[in-house]
Amino acid sequence: MQCVILAGGLGTRMWPTARTVPKTLLEVAGRPFADWQLEWLAQAGTSSVVYCIGYLGDQVRAHVGGGEAWGVAVDYVDEGEQLRGTAGALRLALDQGVLDDRFLVLYGDSWLQVDPGDVFRVAESSGHPALMTVFENAGELDASNVVYADGLVRRYEKGLDPAPPEMRWIDYGLSVFSREVIEDRVPSGSPYDLARVCTELATEGDLAGYLVHDRFYEIGSPEGREETSLLLRRRG
Repeated sequence: MQCVILAGGLGTRMWPTARTVPKTLLEVAGRPFADWQLEWLAQAGTSSVVYCIGYLGDQVRAHVGGGEAWGVAVDYVDEGEQLRGTAGALRLALDQGVLDDRFLVLYGDSWLQVDPGDVFRVAESSGHPALMTVFENAGELDASNVVYADGLVRRYEKGLDPAPPEMRWIDYGLSVFSREVIEDRVPSGSPYDLARVCTELATEGDLAGYLVHDRFYEIGSPEGREETSLLLRRRG
């Protein structure tokens, strides 16, 4: 099982702290956040990790190395100064030959309360080329952006204000894609947003959904980082 971690962004909401330390390496509950994520992935059976890095990416490479400390094999795809967006980073990984036939996608600032191994297995058996985890948010944690029913994401659209009443779910932050989705839908060499890909797949009835019942956490804001730290300290 492979997981691609998107960790190339500037993390400006966490400046000045994240101006000199990449967001995925910020200290959370006494450890660099990447340590928590990699441990979680390894325990779920992940054997391969691809880090999509950009801003301050050399620090990620220096800390994580080849992944031996967690028992995973780590590759790196470096966007350099030309950030390509979430889907563009995956296209770069494809062009560099490091993507498996099917892979998880995780954001480098997300802490999720779900079993990635089970998410991956459901995606494999779904009969669809992609899967999105969703949480019934009802606009509480952030703006809801998903209509979900009967195991499918029926609609996915960010930025609607107000969101229609049937849009009660939100993208939870862990997805699964087949390599063909990236090859067929994302152009090489230019910025491209994964949200656009997911919107198209949902419209075509080809985006499976996985319902998660426990809320997500993130370290992309000072408040979110504190909440996540409190949660992980309780875990020990």
